[in-house]
Amino acid sequence: MPKQPYRADDVAGNLADVKARIDAVMMAQGLDRPRPLIIAVSKRQSADHIRRALAAGHRHFGENKVQEAQDKWPALLRDYPDARLHLIGHLQSNKAADAVALFDVIESLDRPKLAHAIAKAMGQHTKQPSLFIQVNTGDEPQKSGVALDELDDFITLCRDDLELPITGLMCLPPVDDDPALHFALLAKLARRHHLPQLSMGMSGDFELAALMGASQVRVGTAIFGPRPD
Repeated sequence: MPKQPYRADDVAGNLADVKARIDAVMMAQGLDRPRPLIIAVSKRQSADHIRRALAAGHRHFGENKVQEAQDKWPALLRDYPDARLHLIGHLQSNKAADAVALFDVIESLDRPKLAHAIAKAMGQHTKQPSLFIQVNTGDEPQKSGVALDELDDFITLCRDDLELPITGLMCLPPVDDDPALHFALLAKLARRHHLPQLSMGMSGDFELAALMGASQVRVGTAIFGPRPD
């Protein structure tokens, strides 16, 4: 279906448009599987903007920073206790306990020190978030994520040694690369390790990600508009 213009005053309408766009491309390709979970990326968005999405029935949200989520979400969760928070940004090891206490899903697990910190925090807390391993599919030195040649050992550490609840893989393709190459690689890696979930695709390519097997897509600007500076 044609892409509808973003409407700054209509978060509910923007959400409906994202869903319709995914449904349309999946139907066009004859894909008979559920629509990927839409994670509304609410980093740097106001509580009022987020409340519009909550009032429209949306419940899964992505935040980049623990501190921002701690400042913003307790009041929102009091009003909408069934909302679910995904940490999608880099996580410092010294923030692992705070992340475990607040988030339902941590999607940026990417190094042994953090894995040990999360395992310790989960051993001391009743909340047990699901975990995704972030993979550096583009081998970018400036970007977080497990290197491809270290992934097998890292999954063994997390799943077998630390007994962490690893449910899937996440990636952020290089800006100038064809994202399809990275989505296909992530799907291949997930199949190899029998991981059922794939977090891939953002506002510019979520339709492609849906076609390539994403179980969840992370969509911010197509729902909320440009982020405030």
